Amino acid sequence: MDKAKASELKDAGNAALNADKPQEAVEKYSEAIKYDPENHVLFSNRSAAYAKLENYSSALADAETTVKLKPDWPKGYSRKGAALVYLNRLAEAEKAYQAGLELDPNNEQLKSGLSECKAKAPRNSNSGGMPGMPGAFNLGFDNPSVIAKLATDPRTRDFLSDPSYMKMLNELKNDSSKMGQYATDKRLLTTLGVMLGVDIGAADAEDEPSYQPSPQRAAPSQPAQPPKPEKMEVDLTPQQVEARAEKEKGNAAYKKKDFVTATMHYEKAIEIDPTDMTFLNNLAAVKYEQKQYEDCIKTCEKAVEVGRENRADFKLIAKAYTRIGNAYKQLQDLEKAKLYYEKSMSEHRTPETKDLLSKVTAAIKQKDRLAYIDVDKAEEEREKGNECFKKGDFPAAIKHYTEAVRRNPNAAKIYSNRAACYSKLAEFNLGMKDCDECIKLDPTFIKGYVRKAKIQQLLKQFSQAQDTYQKALEIDPNNHEALEGLRECMQAASSDPEEVRKRAMADPEVQQILKDPAMRLILDQMQNDPRALHDHLQNPDVSAKIQKLMQVGLIAIR
Repeated sequence: MDKAKASELKDAGNAALNADKPQEAVEKYSEAIKYDPENHVLFSNRSAAYAKLENYSSALADAETTVKLKPDWPKGYSRKGAALVYLNRLAEAEKAYQAGLELDPNNEQLKSGLSECKAKAPRNSNSGGMPGMPGAFNLGFDNPSVIAKLATDPRTRDFLSDPSYMKMLNELKNDSSKMGQYATDKRLLTTLGVMLGVDIGAADAEDEPSYQPSPQRAAPSQPAQPPKPEKMEVDLTPQQVEARAEKEKGNAAYKKKDFVTATMHYEKAIEIDPTDMTFLNNLAAVKYEQKQYEDCIKTCEKAVEVGRENRADFKLIAKAYTRIGNAYKQLQDLEKAKLYYEKSMSEHRTPETKDLLSKVTAAIKQKDRLAYIDVDKAEEEREKGNECFKKGDFPAAIKHYTEAVRRNPNAAKIYSNRAACYSKLAEFNLGMKDCDECIKLDPTFIKGYVRKAKIQQLLKQFSQAQDTYQKALEIDPNNHEALEGLRECMQAASSDPEEVRKRAMADPEVQQILKDPAMRLILDQMQNDPRALHDHLQNPDVSAKIQKLMQVGLIAIR
């Protein structure tokens, strides 16, 4: 006998069964039984695996062995009852469920199984069974409440949106003898499990203690709830029972914020059972509440180490990593906090951890942005941008102004300068955006309003431009640029296109531009291929001429 080896194989069988690999699960459980032939849980789990393989005779044999090894365990009777139902031996199934209920009268799985069993018995008395197929012909598909039951159970709820599944239900409702046609459809097996109130392929949960009969008392009237999925039962060693009792005492003290007492009980639990990382996780929570962040991190790291060694649930590992991330965040080490949130997400993704990761990532970016601010270097870059602007090298000027913005994002003047460059390159949306940011940062900076109005004017948004010029004049009623721009907008808004053209053609500068053969060629290219505009705007001389034609209303760029 080697219980440690048996436990290892049992875990492998559970993993296979949860991954919908029942044949592999049977093999693992069978091998485990060789090492621990008196372990009732192994036979119970193998019974579940056989049921999932539709090998109900073997499922029944293992269920009977389970009952024989541990006759005071209700789960064994649940397994036995389910197997008998699938073999269409309803009278025997009813007895099995009743035997289990004598041990635990409030067991919902047993009560649900018995109810279904009794409901099917009358319908089944007049129809023969189908070999290897559960429940014979009339299993209750014609029951009006069956759809409601399937809709409330998470195992079958999503099936109802599939037309092929609804077709199957309707056919079985009208003629359950057609059940053999769907024998290979796994959804049918799951459906029958829900209707019978059992989870056919579920292994018993590892984190539950051995059954202790609950005292009988009248339960308050409540709406019927769908039975919960079966959990795996394990026998705990006396040390594990004692350790968990200490943990519960620690939890009670923790809720009362009596951290000293909580620490004492958690440390005692760890001393009794050093293989359970949950105790270390709980102790780390106390350290965190006491703002002992370094100790919290060390305890969580130990918890992960213990968890890895003892194949703990990945959710517990993720929880420890998240707490390490929280501790590092409190220590203002955002990079490490981000690292451990990412580790937690790699173990188990939760919305809470995802939100923490997003927030710490944003905080790191903000911290880096603030660390990069340097007013002196921003002024140096602005001066370089001004020099490039004077030379007509607008792309280079934008590059320097952008760096200046990064170095000093609160300087309104820099946004205004970059807006002027964008206007020269006909990037009006970007220019407008910079003007808005400039005005937001300094509502009294008149140049921001004037630049914005000129862009609106170039886009022939004369009404909006007038409003913007008016705001500039509220700051400085004598500003020449604002007064002249307002006059031009009012004149343009009141003129028809023909008048605009005549007025523009009377301008000697415009006449000179239009007489230039090179400019006429450029204008033709722009009309046939608007993308050519960007290249021509790189030439300061051409850019100035195009700006003039736009200002007088002869051309428009949208």
